[in-house]
Amino acid sequence: MTDTGNITISEKATIKVKELMKEGNLGNDYFVRVSVKGGGCSGLTYNMDFDNERKDGDQVFESNGLNIVCDLKSFLYLAGTELDYSDGLNGKGFNFINPNATRSCGCGESFAV
Repeated sequence: MTDTGNITISEKATIKVKELMKEGNLGNDYFVRVSVKGGGCSGLTYNMDFDNERKDGDQVFESNGLNIVCDLKSFLYLAGTELDYSDGLNGKGFNFINPNATRSCGCGESFAV
């Protein structure tokens, strides 16, 4: 369940993120950075990466023991979003459950507001 003002991460996604961080030998100073960029078939695309440097204006959230960081401009599009992970037959990977998206493409990687 998402909090309307925060960016959260599901338990399943938390497990996968911690696994990837361990595989990449990333220390405790790393966090998950999420953002939005222009592009994709619906106009905006999601981006997720690991980072260890905060920037001016970053919004910081804690969910399931992980820090999630987002720049202020992206947060305007991602407020209330939950980062989830699927390993099912219909697709494997991270996905953004974004209550602000009015439309998204079939692959789930781009959206419009």
